[in-house]
Amino acid sequence: MATVSLTVNGKAVTANIDPRTLLVQFLRENLRLTGTHVGCDTSQCGACLVHLDGKAVKSCTTLAVSVDGASVTTIEGLASGDTLHPMQEAFREHHGLQCGFCTPGMIMSAVDMVNRRGHELDEKTIREDLDGNICRCTGYHNIVKAIAAGAQAMAGGSLKDREPPRHAAE
Repeated sequence: MATVSLTVNGKAVTANIDPRTLLVQFLRENLRLTGTHVGCDTSQCGACLVHLDGKAVKSCTTLAVSVDGASVTTIEGLASGDTLHPMQEAFREHHGLQCGFCTPGMIMSAVDMVNRRGHELDEKTIREDLDGNICRCTGYHNIVKAIAAGAQAMAGGSLKDREPPRHAAE
């Protein structure tokens, strides 16, 4: 057994785990934070995406012991009490989900995208940055629209009727 100590969604946690435990397993099975999904186990779908020390990582290929001492934020840690994070609200408002399986990873990816690239995101940038996230239900139109709106809302703008700027034809 190995001991791992992390800060997860602002709370210190310590557990004895098998050294082979993946971060996604630790979050889901040990901490019962089931918003982080297991979709492929190969780091291709993005359903398991969490923020590790403020950066997006795929938790299905990250050993929990390798992030000892780190800070992890899951989809459950984005909201503030009953108030959704602006990106969560944007996905709700702009119908950026269907079955919801990919949604936590999409939202975590979108927040990371805004943190890295800023609040003015065009459609091409959003679509390229979503390359590691797979949605099997939609054509991504509403997801892209939700991310553009969420980016603006994270800057203090409005969620209503926000369309991503079109990228000039290349």
